[in-house]
Amino acid sequence: MATPSAIDTLIELAVKDTDEAAKRLGLTIRACEEVEQKMALLVQYREDYADRFQHSLSVGLSPSGYRNFQLFIDKLDGAIASQQLVLLDAKRRIEEARTAWQSSERKRMSYGTLASRALKVAQQKEAKRDQKAMDEHAARALLYKR
Repeated sequence: MATPSAIDTLIELAVKDTDEAAKRLGLTIRACEEVEQKMALLVQYREDYADRFQHSLSVGLSPSGYRNFQLFIDKLDGAIASQQLVLLDAKRRIEEARTAWQSSERKRMSYGTLASRALKVAQQKEAKRDQKAMDEHAARALLYKR
């Protein structure tokens, strides 16, 4: 069995880096999905609470009840705004992780191309050696026939 060449080692490391980058990308995508779910829950909760507020207004609401509703809606709006920032950050992290994965993948593919070229060169050299050996064998056989 042949010992691994430097390019084989580089390919192995590049594959490992690409796999790790893909895992990180998957984790960031899942984290973003969780942030999106929390955002959707907050928005839905705010809509439900606003509906309750409107219903309470139609049946009559005390000034303190009105103020409490308004304060809570303001807090929900603040939470939604904060969650939007978290969501933007999560999407930015996805793009960074995707870029890192693509870079790792390009490097891995480049090493693969280099390995293929090196193999092709080695095969051509081997074919030339074989052809030379066959030519020498044929020449010796022809020389012995005389």
